[in-house]
Amino acid sequence: MDPALTPILEAAGEAHQLATSIEGYVYPNEQNLLWSVLIVVYPYITGLVAGAFIMASLVRVFNVKALTPVYRMALLTALGFLICAPLPLLFHLGHPERSYQVMITPHVSSPMAMFGFVYAWYMMAVLLLELWCEYRRDLVVWSVRERGLKGLLYRVLTLGVRDLSPAALHLDERMSKIITVIGIPSAFLLHGYVGFIFGSIKANPWWGNVLMPVIFIFSAVVSGIALCVVLYKELCWFRRKVVDAACYDDMGKFLFYALLVDFTVEGLDWLHRLYAAEESIFVLKQLAGGRLFNTLLVIQLCLGTLLPLVALGATQMVPEKLPVWFRQRIYYNSAVLILAGVLAMRWNVVIGGQLFSKSLRGFTTFKLGLAGQEGWLLAVGLIVLPFIVLGVLIWLFLPDDTKATETVTTPAAG
Repeated sequence: MDPALTPILEAAGEAHQLATSIEGYVYPNEQNLLWSVLIVVYPYITGLVAGAFIMASLVRVFNVKALTPVYRMALLTALGFLICAPLPLLFHLGHPERSYQVMITPHVSSPMAMFGFVYAWYMMAVLLLELWCEYRRDLVVWSVRERGLKGLLYRVLTLGVRDLSPAALHLDERMSKIITVIGIPSAFLLHGYVGFIFGSIKANPWWGNVLMPVIFIFSAVVSGIALCVVLYKELCWFRRKVVDAACYDDMGKFLFYALLVDFTVEGLDWLHRLYAAEESIFVLKQLAGGRLFNTLLVIQLCLGTLLPLVALGATQMVPEKLPVWFRQRIYYNSAVLILAGVLAMRWNVVIGGQLFSKSLRGFTTFKLGLAGQEGWLLAVGLIVLPFIVLGVLIWLFLPDDTKATETVTTPAAG
C-alpha cells in the first residue's frame, strides 16, 4: 500500500467512527461536549457542602437536640468538601494558575466568575468563623495539653484569644448561632447559583428552566444529609462506638422529608414539561428513554429516589414495628442509594443536556476516557480527595464525640 495513503485512510476511519456515534442531524460544533465529567463532579461536591451545613444548622438554629452528636462532624464535613470544591473547575480550566484573575478582574455578568466571591464569602465569613467560635474553647485546652506540631497548630488557631470565662464562652455561643443563621442562605446561594448557571441558558431546553436552581438546592440538601448519615455510621464503626439511636432516627427522618420535597419539586418540573408540551419535549423524551435510560430512569429515579423514599417512608409510618438495627440499616443503605442517585442527576443534567442538537433533530454520544484531563480516573480522585481531607480534619478536631456534646449543650461551662 502506498504510504501516502495512510493518513487519508486514518482520517477516513476517524470520520466513520465519528459518524457512527451520531444519530440524526447534528451541527459540527455539537459533536464534542464542551463540559465533561469534571463539571459533573463540581456541582456534586458543592451540593454535599451545602447539605452538610444544613444538617449542622438543625442543631444550632432549629434546636434539634437529638442531632447534637453529629453537629461537629457535619461542620467538618462541609469544610473538608468546601476545600476541594474549586478543584474540578481548576482542572477543567487547563491553566489553573490563571484562576486568580477571576478575583482581581471581576466580571459580574458571569455567574461562574462570581463563584470566586461566593466561595470566599462562604469559606471565610461563614464556615471558618463558625468553626472557630465552636472550637475556641477546645483549642485553648488542646494547645496546653498537646505537644509538638499539633500543639503548635492549636496555639496558632486560638489567634491569641484564650479567655475561658463564662461570659466569653456565652459570646462564642451567641456568635456561632448568628453566623449559622447567616450561613443558611449563604449555603443556598453557594449551590443555587450552580443551578442558576444552567437555568439561565435559554438555548438549551433541558437546562433553561426557572426551577433549575431550586432543584439543585433541594438535591444538595438531600445529598448532604445522606452523606452525614453514611459518615456517622462509618465513624461509629471505626471508633467501635454504639450509634446513638435517637440521633440516627432523627437523621433518617430529616433525610426522608428532604427527599420527599426534592422528589416533589423534580416531579413538578417534569409534569410541567409534559403538560406544556413544547417543541423540545419530543427530543427530551427520546433522550430520557434512550441514551439516559440507565442513569435517569434506573439509577436516579428508581434506585436513587423511589426505593429510598419507600424504605424511609416505612420507617416513619411504622417505626415501632421495625427493630432498631433494621431501621439503621435502612437509613444507611438508603443514604448510599441517594448519593448515587444525586450523582446520576448531575450527570444527566450536565452530560444529558449536551447530547442532543440545538436543531432538535439529532443526538451525539459521549464516551468517558480513563486518563487525561477529563478522564474518570481524575474524577474519582477528586471525589475521594475530600474524604481524605475530612479524615485529617476529624483526626485533628474530633478526637472524642463526647467533647462535641459537652461543648454544644453546655457552652458556658468552665
